[in-house]
Amino acid sequence: MRTFTSVLFAIGCLLVPAGAGAVPAPDPADPALPQAASDVQTNLDYVWTILAAALVFFMQAGFALLEAGFSRAKNAVNIIMKNVMDASAGALVFYCVGFGLMFGTSWNGLVGTDGFFLTGTGDQPTTWVYAFYFFQAVFAATAATIVSGAVAERIKFSGYLIFSVTITGLIYPISGAWFWGGLFNGSGWMEALGFIDFAGSTVVHSVGGWAALAGALVVGPRVGKYAEDGTPRNIPGHSLPLAALGVFILWLGWFGFNAGSTTAGSTSIALIAMNTFLAAGAGAVGAMTITWIDTGTPDATMTLNGVLGGLVGITAGCANLTGPFAILTGLIAGAIVVYATRALETFVDDPVGAIAVHGVCGAWGTLAAGLFDSAGFSASQVGVQAIGIAAAFLWTFPVSYVVFSIADSLVGGLRIEDEDLGLDRLEHDVEAYPEFGMNDEEEAAQTPTT
Repeated sequence: MRTFTSVLFAIGCLLVPAGAGAVPAPDPADPALPQAASDVQTNLDYVWTILAAALVFFMQAGFALLEAGFSRAKNAVNIIMKNVMDASAGALVFYCVGFGLMFGTSWNGLVGTDGFFLTGTGDQPTTWVYAFYFFQAVFAATAATIVSGAVAERIKFSGYLIFSVTITGLIYPISGAWFWGGLFNGSGWMEALGFIDFAGSTVVHSVGGWAALAGALVVGPRVGKYAEDGTPRNIPGHSLPLAALGVFILWLGWFGFNAGSTTAGSTSIALIAMNTFLAAGAGAVGAMTITWIDTGTPDATMTLNGVLGGLVGITAGCANLTGPFAILTGLIAGAIVVYATRALETFVDDPVGAIAVHGVCGAWGTLAAGLFDSAGFSASQVGVQAIGIAAAFLWTFPVSYVVFSIADSLVGGLRIEDEDLGLDRLEHDVEAYPEFGMNDEEEAAQTPTT
């Protein structure tokens, strides 16, 4: 049998021409080769941008679980509804108005003047407009969702929707035009100064955090949050496991948030992904260590928010910091989460710590991007970073405060009427866990008789 096989092989070698089946060597002079390589890179850029945008969109699930877990069970459905509408209504209003204000042809570096409904976008390829819109729309929804947790458990759904649409259609896009307009057809005044915020520590997170601060102040604290002498009381959420799952989902999505901000499939995403991972871990370690030293026990809630603080902190400098400085940025952010949360709690009720995590850590991360820049320390660069931080606050906080105040008038008061009943039953006529909320008569009525 072996001999017969050998004979067949020999005959085959005689019949097949030399070199048949081999891949011919490419001709370096072939003009199609550079174009083919360019097409492959273009396709990779599209695929990476869309994949990263999908990861950022998945962060909505993380925010929903985090906020629901940190809130009481009677308000869990309301949290879900707000997050769903942040993404849904936000996508529509950003398509109609926000994208043009942020990325349209700039008027004096302040605001875009075209690109509404994705029309009139210059010489940009139409397909890239679609991809870029998708990526930027999920960022806008993230800024809105940050606010949701800070006003949780006591704001009317209708009033919240008014603000959610306003931040995605107006507040976030206008400030975004200052910092990122040049990514498309615009040219922002902060860009011209050389401001560094690669993926949005200030542009997205601090804007969301300062809006959250305004909302929490206008709405006021939850019933029972403060004792008669003003001492804040702890109101624990109903599920730390849900909150922890939310944090892990956010952590995963953040690789799309930061590395995806290249909007290009390139080797630069390696450093960004590493820095993102390192800073998140350092943030958790920093927050856990401080609470362990201060109280004698490692606090789970602060540790979870420490992860997020580290992620927010590295977002500005993820592309221009080295690994050790990414760790330092995250470590300090973890400490900031603890101390900022305690300081803010003395005068503002924020059930999830959004203001400390996103507002304060966003400001720190923006400053860190200048302090620890791998290109070398520059006092002027740090000054530009400080100007950007201030500009974002001075725009976002007062405008958000006014919008929340207007919404308060439009809906007959932002506060719900019965906090004891909870938003789920009061606003949505449903319960997240109906079997746990039944009284004996309701349970008996649903028990089948034999």
